[in-house]
Amino acid sequence: MDRSGIFAGDDPFAIARAWLTEAEAVEPNDPNAIALATVDAEGMPNVRMVLLKEIEPEAFVFYTNYGSAKGQEIAASGKAAFVLHWKSLRRQIRVRGTVTREDGPKADAYFASRSLKSRIGAWASRQSQPLSSREALMAEAARVAVAKGPNPPRPPFWGGFRITPVEIEFWADGAFRLHDRFRWRRIDARSGWEIARLNP
Repeated sequence: MDRSGIFAGDDPFAIARAWLTEAEAVEPNDPNAIALATVDAEGMPNVRMVLLKEIEPEAFVFYTNYGSAKGQEIAASGKAAFVLHWKSLRRQIRVRGTVTREDGPKADAYFASRSLKSRIGAWASRQSQPLSSREALMAEAARVAVAKGPNPPRPPFWGGFRITPVEIEFWADGAFRLHDRFRWRRIDARSGWEIARLNP
């Protein structure tokens, strides 16, 4: 199977990092934005944009409020999927896998790296819950700023999720809609990858 050029390599995470690095040079906004999909208790899907913060050697990591709709749905199912799409490169990466929390020192360090206003916002927002008004949210943020001071710690309800993929698909635009698609699939994180070229 010919996987030369942008598809070459034996490590899908290295390929993903290389593509993201290319996108960072040409995408005008948030090249690390992913459309994250989860399902609720009835199996109804939800999708929203979040920012991918790290591509680890074996996983993809993003951060959020654990009490949010996505946080609760991930906690219930233990699974998620996402797509990274770059119009400028005419490429995308699709990922499906199992999810675990990242709520240790790594999450603390990332939270500490965020701007003070973002850290206060994380404390103030009851993400996905009804909100009476914008003014109420701003008042809560002001209250939190006074209560938590200039270096608020990471809230216990906020942290990371690590998606360990069982499937990764790399897609690149082709002439006449004859796109190139390569799917990497494995049974679990301990298994080897099976790679297949897919019809466009």
